[in-house]
Amino acid sequence: MQVRPLSVSGAFEVTPRQFADDRGVFLESFRGDLLAEHVGHRLDVVQTNVSVSSRGTLRGIHFADVPIGQAKYVTAVTGSLIDYVVDLRVGSPTFGQVDSVLLDATDRRAVYVAEGLGHAFLALEDGTTAHYLCGAAYDPGAEHGIDPLDPEVALPLPDGVDIRLSPKDAAAPSLATATAQRMLPTWAACSDWYARRASD
Repeated sequence: MQVRPLSVSGAFEVTPRQFADDRGVFLESFRGDLLAEHVGHRLDVVQTNVSVSSRGTLRGIHFADVPIGQAKYVTAVTGSLIDYVVDLRVGSPTFGQVDSVLLDATDRRAVYVAEGLGHAFLALEDGTTAHYLCGAAYDPGAEHGIDPLDPEVALPLPDGVDIRLSPKDAAAPSLATATAQRMLPTWAACSDWYARRASD
């Protein structure tokens, strides 16, 4: 298993080794000990989520208040998607930066998203199934979103895909509005939280 840091600090791409024979394929899809060597602490899986999306479905950009936030480990079980990580931590050296990884049922990569980062994905095929390991339970009072079509964020969306948004995501504020309204987590709060997690 290879773990590669993305350009947004606190996010990592994980590429598993796959072992194929005439019966099928075997792989380790998650190794908490190996991930912890890069993240600085173990991902305490509290909740798992599954979403099934049609082609063009864009989910996000979602984030949670820090503390506690919600770290995520995301992979595609079927189909394919572009997974986006957006740095929403005010004061971060990479604030506003976006990185993306193709997740599919061929390479079976995963993306780790630290607390305080924004997360979104775009399904490229009908029936795309995403699986999330989450470091905290969903808390509707602490969950927020940013407009995924905000030109200031400028997610690198592929041509030729008709985008579908939920009403909630379509009504989410721009990055500038969320910043002005102090909705976003701060780099200081996130750094403190990461340090606390590392000492657990």
